[in-house]
Amino acid sequence: MSGARNREPKLLDQVRRRARAQHLSLSTEKSYVAWIRRYILYHGKRHPKDMAEPEINAFLTHLAADRHVSASTQNQALSALLFLYRAVIEKELGDFGDIVRAKRRRKMPVVLTRGEVGSVLEAIDNDEDRLILQLIYGTGMRLREGLRQRIKDVDFSYNQITVRDGKGFKDRVTMLPELVKPPLALHLKIVRALHQQDLKEGRGRVYLPYALARKYPSAPAEWGWQFMFPAPTFSRDPRSGVIRRHHRHERAIQRSFKRAVKKAKIVKHASIHTLRHSFATHLLHSGKDIRTVQELLGHKDVKTTEIYTHVLNRGGRGVESPLDSL
Repeated sequence: MSGARNREPKLLDQVRRRARAQHLSLSTEKSYVAWIRRYILYHGKRHPKDMAEPEINAFLTHLAADRHVSASTQNQALSALLFLYRAVIEKELGDFGDIVRAKRRRKMPVVLTRGEVGSVLEAIDNDEDRLILQLIYGTGMRLREGLRQRIKDVDFSYNQITVRDGKGFKDRVTMLPELVKPPLALHLKIVRALHQQDLKEGRGRVYLPYALARKYPSAPAEWGWQFMFPAPTFSRDPRSGVIRRHHRHERAIQRSFKRAVKKAKIVKHASIHTLRHSFATHLLHSGKDIRTVQELLGHKDVKTTEIYTHVLNRGGRGVESPLDSL
């Protein structure tokens, strides 16, 4: 394994350093490195500085025409290559020419009824997992946003949660559902006791983004900066190598949700993101303004939110079927 690491092109290390300097998430960093590696291998291990628009065009066309990737996957590859040339190699690119674009399929989001959401939540066999999923549905947060929540960003008095660094590095405010306040308050007491125990053992310092730990040396150990849903065990930070308690892992919650969907006998192809879709659809169905829903979801463009109005119009856009008038 160490030998393979030594043989890795230095360029990819530069990509990692630049990604961290720009505060990209670890998942984005890994994705960019993987796409850049594939780009280099596709062109026979040529160095990217010796390639430009034609080679990028050929690679993206290959993904669409030969690998049949989705439009979002092709765009992700393009983003990685633009990051490579602009942020790492520092080379401006021109027109890519006629790229064969992957076909973007218009997919209607899967939405659960209120009754189905209730059945799934009741089927969760772990109290903390249920609380996390209640927050996802009750606030419209993405799973990763929910797991990254810090104690200081929950306001019981104003019934609101501040979502930091959401998609597009934007902050937004969403509601704190009344239903979750009692179990959340109890949960935070347990988390606080765990944090105090960690401090006694010489640990209890959490990861802070954007070099905040250097600016505020005592902040990583402060209660307000702790994750709302800490991991049950300590782990090694893949970037710094520091051993600390991170937040719960996404996969654990996804597995819990999948078991609950099966237990509730829901036949729809539902994922945790389905709760976010359901949140938006149910708000619109109850008469909430689409601009308000857009802000709660953190969508940049209202057109993204409008997809949920189409969900409401399914079934002939509210038109009665002629069969029902026989």
